[in-house]
Amino acid sequence: MSTTLLNYYEAIERASAEMLEAARTGNWDEVVKLEGACAVLISQLKSAAQNDALRAEEAKAKSKIMQRILLNDAEIRHLAEPWLEDLDQMMNGRPKVLH
Repeated sequence: MSTTLLNYYEAIERASAEMLEAARTGNWDEVVKLEGACAVLISQLKSAAQNDALRAEEAKAKSKIMQRILLNDAEIRHLAEPWLEDLDQMMNGRPKVLH
C-alpha cells in the first residue's frame, strides 16, 4: 500500500519538472497552473500518509525524489526573480530602469 505514497511523490516530481520547463520558456501562466496541481497532489499525499508509511527502500527513493524536487524549485525561483522584480516595480509605479 505504501507504493501509493511513492506514486504521489513521483507525480509531484513530474509536475515540478513540468513547472521548470514552463519557467524556462517564460510560460508563467503554466507555472501557476502546475503549482496548483502540485498543491492538490500534496494535499492528497498528506491525507494518504495518515494511513500508510513508506518502507525503508521507498524512503530512500523518496529522499532522492525530494532532492530533485528541491533542485527544480530552486531553479524555478531563480528564473522567476527577474519577473517578480519587474512585477514589484510595476505594482509600485516605478518604471523599469535600463542600464
